[in-house]
Amino acid sequence: MKDEILAYAQGEAYPFHMPGHKRNIKDGVFPYQLDLTEIDGFDNLHHPEGYIKQIEDKAAEIYRAKRAFLLVNGATCGILAAIKAATMRGDKVIIARNCHTSVFHAVELLGLKPEFIMPERAASDIFGCVNPVKLEKLLSDNPDAKLVVITSPTYEGICSDVDSIAGICREKGVKLFVDEAHGAHFPFHDDFPNSAICCGADISVVSLHKTMPAMTQTALLLTGDSEVIQPLQTALSIFQTSSPSYVLMSSIETCLTTKWDFDSYIKRIRKLEAAAADMKRLKLLFRDKRDFSYDIGKLVISTQKADIGGIEFAKILRKKYKIEVEMAAYGYIIAMTSVCDTNEGFERLIRALLEIDSSCKAPDGKNELESVFSLPERRLFPFEVVATRTIQFCDAQGFVTAEDIFAYPPGIPIIVKGEVLSPEIIGLVNRLYKNGVNVISSEASFPGSILVADL
Repeated sequence: MKDEILAYAQGEAYPFHMPGHKRNIKDGVFPYQLDLTEIDGFDNLHHPEGYIKQIEDKAAEIYRAKRAFLLVNGATCGILAAIKAATMRGDKVIIARNCHTSVFHAVELLGLKPEFIMPERAASDIFGCVNPVKLEKLLSDNPDAKLVVITSPTYEGICSDVDSIAGICREKGVKLFVDEAHGAHFPFHDDFPNSAICCGADISVVSLHKTMPAMTQTALLLTGDSEVIQPLQTALSIFQTSSPSYVLMSSIETCLTTKWDFDSYIKRIRKLEAAAADMKRLKLLFRDKRDFSYDIGKLVISTQKADIGGIEFAKILRKKYKIEVEMAAYGYIIAMTSVCDTNEGFERLIRALLEIDSSCKAPDGKNELESVFSLPERRLFPFEVVATRTIQFCDAQGFVTAEDIFAYPPGIPIIVKGEVLSPEIIGLVNRLYKNGVNVISSEASFPGSILVADL
């Protein structure tokens, strides 16, 4: 598609059609000349038969799916469409509690009744994988459930046993949707875990722009289940823009058809792992023996044995070493890598880690922030929260929240609409906020005040 777009842009056709810039701005920054709309010969995202269909077929081949759909509204669009395609209003769904906020938005928007499963604890403040045995029991206790939604890999790179979970879901007659947004690179090298569709998931979403060389907002919705192909297409016609960017779709094509040097990328990671093994205070997590699969491209570096926290650690990297990391939490940071990282970038990070580690001392006290790993009490389903009023957050203990509260990134709710604000939840939110973690909500009132249900 890229070559055809370029040829068309350089041709003589005059655009008496959208977009309004008419491909007539040459500022040397934005690709106006390549920004087309659904003109003759360039296919239609909502009914692909030509160039777009070819890209989708290539994606399906790579991810071993029966059908792939291009997404230009990000993985969020795919999540909304997948959950709608697999459910009807009022259905019960099993949701892993560490899912992205868009999953919870879908639950509320579609009038679903969620039952939550809490993932295992991988570290004091990090969610791990979903336990298949616990999931099987939860499905046995909820035989009317229609869909299971899990996140694998997690934001920190931890993968659940999708093979076992998919087998349990098939046995129980339940669809499995895996938010695999951070695992778009898995099929490209054997050192990464297997992708969700290969492991038996019915539907998955991968966010190309997160870990692959593609532009922001690009993603794929994938299915290995013929039954849901048409429902997915129908749902995407609702949630995906009717004016898709051909620049973004061409970016997907380039991402999937270029031969990227993953072998060199893996060597950079292994070199960093070897250097990090010498650190005394900082620690590269999840590199030792473990009972779960892990994405080695995610660098999760703990500060719990050092006299600095994750927020301060990120500031040092930014100011002194000109390194901007993906996320800083209270007790760790996440540095995301990809096949497009350079040797110089990895060398700079290695040097920074070793120098910072050498200057760290043991913490004076406990340098970690325990997260709440138990489910809050629920009084209402999210779609049942209608009448609301605003109160001060400091006075909210015992009230039912009318907004989701989450740390962003990664956007995993600490508490969900319809749940009770316990002392533990309020204490955790206050500690996170006090220690510089970006805690936000689905409403504008937080953090000074909060919307609560007017029961």
